[in-house]
Amino acid sequence: MSRIRVAVVFGGRSSEHAISCLTAGSIIAAIDPDRYEVVPVGIARDGSWVLASGQRLAVEGGRLPEVAADGAPLALPFDRPGGGLMVVEPGEVPRALGEVDVVLPLLHGPYGEDGTIQGLLELAGVRYVGAGVFASAASMDKAFMKVLLRDAGLPVGPYVVVGDRRWRRERKRVVDDVKELGWPVFVKPARAGSSMGISRVDAEPELEAAVEAAREHDPKVIVEAAVEGREIECGVLEGLDDGPPEASLPAEVHVGDGHDYYDFEAKYLDEGLRLDIPPDLPATVVDEVRRLSVQAFEAVGCEGLARVDFFYTPDGRVVVNEINTMPGCTPASAFPKMWAATGLDYPALVDRWIRTAMRRPIGLR
Repeated sequence: MSRIRVAVVFGGRSSEHAISCLTAGSIIAAIDPDRYEVVPVGIARDGSWVLASGQRLAVEGGRLPEVAADGAPLALPFDRPGGGLMVVEPGEVPRALGEVDVVLPLLHGPYGEDGTIQGLLELAGVRYVGAGVFASAASMDKAFMKVLLRDAGLPVGPYVVVGDRRWRRERKRVVDDVKELGWPVFVKPARAGSSMGISRVDAEPELEAAVEAAREHDPKVIVEAAVEGREIECGVLEGLDDGPPEASLPAEVHVGDGHDYYDFEAKYLDEGLRLDIPPDLPATVVDEVRRLSVQAFEAVGCEGLARVDFFYTPDGRVVVNEINTMPGCTPASAFPKMWAATGLDYPALVDRWIRTAMRRPIGLR
């Protein structure tokens, strides 16, 4: 039988460009070459699509990877349903690279994980791995995500949304609202991940600078009350054969010395990061985390895969922090490690993503 052709798309225009490249490097290394033919498609920071064969997708000498824009330029024609890619070299006649069976969009953050590439692929009639347009967009925006989770009966912490217009015109009222949350708070871009632009604020004089730092990534900001507790993560996969979603064994995150919280350096650059899989928690709490993970997955209409993050508080509560529809899968990431501990190794995990996407119909579902 011929191999399934998979376009692995990575990079992108968001501030999580490098993390997307790291995820792609890990997955391309894990994918079964006997079953799948990989077409590596990089999106450079300027938005150009290139055939990215042979590009460096790992941390080397402390330097993060980046898609080089000098590869063969690509285009996705909309007059050819099924995913035919075209190579469009300047000054040359466009040539077909060939159809792909499924796209694996490993983009993190805006212009990728937020429903934009999902909408592009829907228009082109191409099957793809992961959540659809709405679930991707709603999960990317922490403000809307929390509304959906809360209205589905899931426990979420207190927060304040700081929109662009509100920050410019009602700054004093924003500060007053944030003060009601109590200190400390965490200030975050509403539509970013990988802990980009996040600040811990312990007092009012620090708040304005923290909001401005978050606004460098997104004009929409969310301020969350600090929830004292242990950081727990859990992976979810779409069920097979119309079965319910399945949750992995959870992991507890322990950051290395010198980090007050789970920031970018702690996630990707600090060798002191430790994951306890499963965490040292009562069996009833582990079961609760897995149940709430599946509930969150269904509340926002996810497909394929997701990672749900929690706090486990000293008084025994499990609080949902957020859901990620395309979690990082770098060598340090929890998602593949949680599934390996659950009995699904990395190649089998990627295989399941692709098989799930291949069964999905094109069009409304």
